[in-house]
Amino acid sequence: MKIVLKLVFILISTFAYCQPKAILNKTTYQFWLNEPKKVTDKMPLIVFLHGRSLSGTNIEKVKRYGALKGVEKGLDIPAYLVAPQLPSGPWNPERVDEIVNYMVKTYNIDEERIYVTGMSLGSYGTMKYVGAYPNKVAAAVSICGGGDVNDACNLAQVPIKVIHGDKDFIVPLSESQKIVNAVKKCNKNAPIEFQVIKGGSHGSVEDFYRHQELYNWLLQHSKTKNTL
Repeated sequence: MKIVLKLVFILISTFAYCQPKAILNKTTYQFWLNEPKKVTDKMPLIVFLHGRSLSGTNIEKVKRYGALKGVEKGLDIPAYLVAPQLPSGPWNPERVDEIVNYMVKTYNIDEERIYVTGMSLGSYGTMKYVGAYPNKVAAAVSICGGGDVNDACNLAQVPIKVIHGDKDFIVPLSESQKIVNAVKKCNKNAPIEFQVIKGGSHGSVEDFYRHQELYNWLLQHSKTKNTL
């Protein structure tokens, strides 16, 4: 009997994470919304941008990897988490901002603590969004991607962690190095961190989204702290 109860407890624990819900026809991009288990006063917002392989119109694809997979694996992220789906082409920062504005209007979002992160094509989208709206973003994480060097001076205003594997044969490490160099060229004291993962491939660095440390790094920042 004890063994049966233990198995039931394990199954409940496995599937008791907050189930994300699909938000359709509210913004240009359809997206998943995962609400925090415990909602206090104002809550942070994290936006996750996926890579090209998850683009399309079947929103179920967005659950395959990234932040939603981290939640599925049991992470308790104390923030609203949105994961939009890109139909095709590159991420459009204005359309991503429509989601941010929708969340601010619909939920009690702490506008001092809005974050964006993405990998591969989503990394470029992350950098493009921060470049377009540096005053909105408290911090960002860019994984196995790159960015537009023309956005460097705006990117230099925001704490950013850049992560890339040195065995990435899809998006070369030089893409991240290029944008980091451009940001530092604009401001040598810019709050940008560059982490090279030895032996890391394009896919293996996705594992960061399944560990609390990535979210803790984001959530420690706020716009108020950034300006102190």
